[in-house]
Parts: sequence; structure tokens; C-alpha cells
Amino acid sequence: MRIKRIGDAAPYSAPNHHDVGSLRLQGFEEGGPQKFWVGLSHYLPGGGAGPDSSPLEKVYVVLSGEIALHCKGETAVLGPMDSCCIGPGEIREVKNISNAVASILVVMPYPENAT
Repeated sequence: MRIKRIGDAAPYSAPNHHDVGSLRLQGFEEGGPQKFWVGLSHYLPGGGAGPDSSPLEKVYVVLSGEIALHCKGETAVLGPMDSCCIGPGEIREVKNISNAVASILVVMPYPENAT
């Protein structure tokens, strides 16, 4: 078992994100998960990511607030405890459409060269 306290989570900058603060909760360190990592992203009002894609699948779980997720010509609004799986290569755009901070849990496999 490996416990990491929120106070020990390292911030990171995700490419093509704006007005977003992100913390790495688990992963990319000795003793952590071997096949995936977990991040926590706080989107300020109007903050967002993309449009872009990744060769890796990912799961978003909205913990608080609301985000609009645009993918494959479709837009969905996700609220607390809603989740979404985005497949490899899918172009997506994320935007906080509310006046409150939106917090999202992100789960992704490691890139091939990082494991």
C-alpha cells in the first residue's frame, strides 16, 4: 500500500491547457502504480484544454463544478460524479462553463517511454 497525502502531490503543467491547475496524485514515482497515473485538475471559470488528442485513452471523473466536453462533433455537459472515457486519438476540447471552479480526476496509462 502506498499513501500519498494531498499536501505531497506535485503540480504539473499539462500541454494545451489554460487556467488549469493540476496535481499528480499517484504515478511517475517509485512504489506507485505500474500501468497508469492519476491526476487532479482544477479548471478556473472559462478555463479549458484542447482541442487536441492523445495516443492514450483517458478517463475523466468530474468531482465538482461543470465542464463542457466536446468530442466527435458532440458536446456534453458533465457534472459531479459524471465520467467519460476518451479513446486514443479522439480529439477533445474541455471547458469550464460555470462561474465556479471545476475539479476533475484524470486517469491515464503511462506513455510507452515513461514506464
